[in-house]
Amino acid sequence: MTQTTTRVLEPSDLEAALEVLDRDPVANAFVTSRVQVAGLDPWRLGGEMWGYYEGGELRSLCYAGANLVPVCATPEAVRAFADRARRTGRRCSSIVGPAEPTAALWRLLEPHWGPARDVRGHQPLMVTEQPSAEVGPDPLVRRIRKNEMDLIMPACVAMFTEEVGVSPMAGDGGLLYQARVAELVGSGRSFARVEDGRVVFKAEIGAATARACQVQGVWVAPEFRGRGHSETGMAAVVEFALRDVAPVVSLYVNDFNTAARAAYRRVGFREVGAFMSVLF
Repeated sequence: MTQTTTRVLEPSDLEAALEVLDRDPVANAFVTSRVQVAGLDPWRLGGEMWGYYEGGELRSLCYAGANLVPVCATPEAVRAFADRARRTGRRCSSIVGPAEPTAALWRLLEPHWGPARDVRGHQPLMVTEQPSAEVGPDPLVRRIRKNEMDLIMPACVAMFTEEVGVSPMAGDGGLLYQARVAELVGSGRSFARVEDGRVVFKAEIGAATARACQVQGVWVAPEFRGRGHSETGMAAVVEFALRDVAPVVSLYVNDFNTAARAAYRRVGFREVGAFMSVLF
């Protein structure tokens, strides 16, 4: 391979793929966490990993599963990934990743895959490496237990529907979504404040590696909003994450959600970049 080429990676390419992923452990936390658990076998990974080579060296990746995710993608790699995506057709429900390569990928794919249901062009990526100095953690936030799936699922469905605009229970009846929630609960990465048998606040650590983790699914029940639960709840989740999971906690948030961005800043998060999401 003396010139540029793109191909589906195989299990034997794992070490080289991890080297690429390790270049940006925060932005790549989602894909890295999947690869570390499942390797590069498409069946276990839940999709293919495309590799872009230049001069025989693996330079960029693109995870092609339920999401299409460019990883350390150069402009040349983006064009190569877009060409492969056009040929294979759309199999994903979203394109998501660092804003610049994701925007370039979407510009090339939109004439073939568009229109999208929603495009969120600027989603600040925020991180923290220490517990909040300003907001005390909610002492009632705790890990959800394996026997509490019936308790947490309605809150997860409400959050997903509110955030994405469609119910995760559509299509397969929610089997895949329920399996994902059960996976997070089983691994001790689902957290909530529960009062009188109802979830007041919840969040999950959706992706976790030894170097960084990513908080997702932050939600407060509508009747409890405006009382500071998102701040104290997040402060608690950050403490759990820093103590038990990784030295860096990250999340990304819609830029139009000014209230959430302000709350995360008070908890100690700072903006270090931006993601972009294209939803189908």
